[in-house]
Amino acid sequence: MRYFTERIWASGEYYYEGAYGFIPKITAYLHDDNQVRPCMLVVPGGGYCMVVDVEADPVAREFYERGMNAFVLTYTTDITFSAPLKKQPLKDLSRAIRYVRKNAERFCIDAGKLSICGFSAGGHLCGSIATHYEDVEDVADYAGFSNRPDAVVLSYPVITAGRYTHTYSMSALSYEEAEYFSIEKHVKPDTPPCFIWQTVEDDLVPVENSMMMAESCRAQGVPYAYYAFPHGRHGLSVCNDQCRRGDFGEKYTFEQLDKVIEALKAGKLVNVPEQRINELKEQFHIGEEQSKDNQTSSKTTADDEAPAQPTQDAAAGEASEEATEAASEAADGNGEDPFFLHPDVAMWPSLCEIWLREMNLL
Repeated sequence: MRYFTERIWASGEYYYEGAYGFIPKITAYLHDDNQVRPCMLVVPGGGYCMVVDVEADPVAREFYERGMNAFVLTYTTDITFSAPLKKQPLKDLSRAIRYVRKNAERFCIDAGKLSICGFSAGGHLCGSIATHYEDVEDVADYAGFSNRPDAVVLSYPVITAGRYTHTYSMSALSYEEAEYFSIEKHVKPDTPPCFIWQTVEDDLVPVENSMMMAESCRAQGVPYAYYAFPHGRHGLSVCNDQCRRGDFGEKYTFEQLDKVIEALKAGKLVNVPEQRINELKEQFHIGEEQSKDNQTSSKTTADDEAPAQPTQDAAAGEASEEATEAASEAADGNGEDPFFLHPDVAMWPSLCEIWLREMNLL
């Protein structure tokens, strides 16, 4: 396997106030046989507050093993809630698609078979580019490359800014643009084909989100598949052996979060209210005497939204705590995390592979 990371923005092209030196990147998982293959670009979730690892390396390797060349996008997020992200993550994903297509020969990918796969807030981002790709312009070097994906895989996605929204994802983006970010309202006949799945028991993003997207696709004549599995909490990723072992690969998705926490420790956060600073210090145990391992900002849970939720009120704090505890349960006698033991949900990558073949994209 060829495994490497590249920046998608050149020097001077990217600026976000809360980046603290971070620049969005793609991490590649490429076969080393020089065979031209279909491509899967993976977009993890994290409530637009961070980019989590459970939906990065395991997902890329899953599609790699199914014969695709895969990439993971680490895009702009903001756990401080200091400046609305607005369309910056959308610009990141648009550039990533164009970047991969521009380098299709070097990456040995078929530029006409480029799919994207997003989870939770990453699913919202993928749905956004699927419905708003025409809105995102780019510099001359990339303008000639399409940013429209050939297919979109939406895994327990945030879809709406309305009644069934995921509050923290929309808070991080911009409530002023709620209409724009309600994806179900912008599906049109040329929206790429969509594979959508979720669990009915999803405890963070109501299942109505995926239902809305499926119904919008049906109404607009967009090819789609939709699966609603009866059991399982939010954040199940690919639910495969790698996830059950708790092996989420290298922590590269936490780069921006790490930089924010470095700035927090140094007292250099910009335009962050004192209340939010104190919440972050409590969340990441800054100022407490503890081991270096417990101080790391790369602690992850199987629930990709739980650590991203701010604790402005007791209810949010309790929900985050409960999800963290559930994700940290002791492994069973086989060394497996019971959070991921859902054999029906574990079938979704195989169902997706069948669907991609039917769409002539694999």
